Amino acid sequence: MLATTYSISLIGLESHLVRVEVDISSGLPAFRIVGLPDASVQESRERVRSAIRNAGFKFPIRRITVNLSPADLRKEGPSFDLPIALSVLAASGQVPPEKLREFVAAGELALDGTTRRVRGVLSMVCDLPALACRAEIEPLCLMVPAANGAEAAAVPASSSTLVSCLQDAADLLRGEAPKAHPGSAPIAADAPTRDIDLSDVRGQRSARRALEISAAGDHHLLLAGPPGSGKTMLAERLATILPPLSASESIEV
Repeated sequence: MLATTYSISLIGLESHLVRVEVDISSGLPAFRIVGLPDASVQESRERVRSAIRNAGFKFPIRRITVNLSPADLRKEGPSFDLPIALSVLAASGQVPPEKLREFVAAGELALDGTTRRVRGVLSMVCDLPALACRAEIEPLCLMVPAANGAEAAAVPASSSTLVSCLQDAADLLRGEAPKAHPGSAPIAADAPTRDIDLSDVRGQRSARRALEISAAGDHHLLLAGPPGSGKTMLAERLATILPPLSASESIEV
């Protein structure tokens, strides 16, 4: 049986939509991942196998082939654990396979089936609408670990759901309410408290004036001088005379 879901591969800060296709067929038991996976993706075979068993599901002892499409795009990191595990469950008839196409899943799995934080969720949330549009598919909901809740909540208009374990994700696909877990507050946009300030600087009148002009007019600034003349000290204090970032500006930065 064949099951398909979606995930996202990050190259730097650029997101790429990936189809995770799992086929379970008769033959000698095997578990292969193709589609240019790196070592951490190849190792997901062991994490997925243990996570499925320890979460209370049955791991199929058959020939399992996982294809990460497009095949010419390099796949890196452990974020493919969750979509691979869900596709294996769907292909073996343990969760509804048609519900998988409504989600983009990303998350690392521990051996006991709990989800672990992955990098790049903020980029995934921001890029998901454009990725779905380019792929000519319906808008999708992003399924990520609960530990990434703050990043997922940083974009108010985004559609995302948090799961703390593989069992929660399976319950969601079955239409059951997963166990409640503490919500995460969105990333704060307020400027952090600093122990330094431009008012600490004594002298350096021309350099201070250049900093003020650069901050007020949004100009570039070049600091040049011998070691110990105060370039780093001045540059560290430039942010203290800038206004706090808005939520959209903080996400962009």
